[in-house]
Amino acid sequence: MKPTLKAGLKHRFSYAVPLTKTVPHLYREAPELQAMPEVFATGFMVGLMEWTCVQLLEPHLDDGEGSLGTHIDVSHKSATPPGMIVTVDAECIEVRGPRAKFKVSAHDGVDEIGAGVHERFIVSWDRFKRGIAAKQAKASNKVNA
Repeated sequence: MKPTLKAGLKHRFSYAVPLTKTVPHLYREAPELQAMPEVFATGFMVGLMEWTCVQLLEPHLDDGEGSLGTHIDVSHKSATPPGMIVTVDAECIEVRGPRAKFKVSAHDGVDEIGAGVHERFIVSWDRFKRGIAAKQAKASNKVNA
């Protein structure tokens, strides 16, 4: 991670909500969700907040690095129908070693639809992939035992 990653950095990202990001599309195999209204799903809002934080981090990471979401604490306050544009504002509020914490908020042009905090952990992708491979091997050994 580069020394340019500091508290106070801000990023804004806007996204037009398609029908495929509404509640019935969150888990197509869940009949309970299929019966719900076609509004921007909380799970997709969280993903959009993460995406915005990833974009903020990107220029401050070294080659071969990325980040993983480790904590999210957000509210979803207002429904957004498809076709509206959601804008997410992210501000880095703390950097502690490989951890970066963000204040996030989302607005659909009419209402603030969500807000809270999100934390990401900066990793070496090679090291992360080795850890995943080790976990898969361990799980495979338990199945075969």
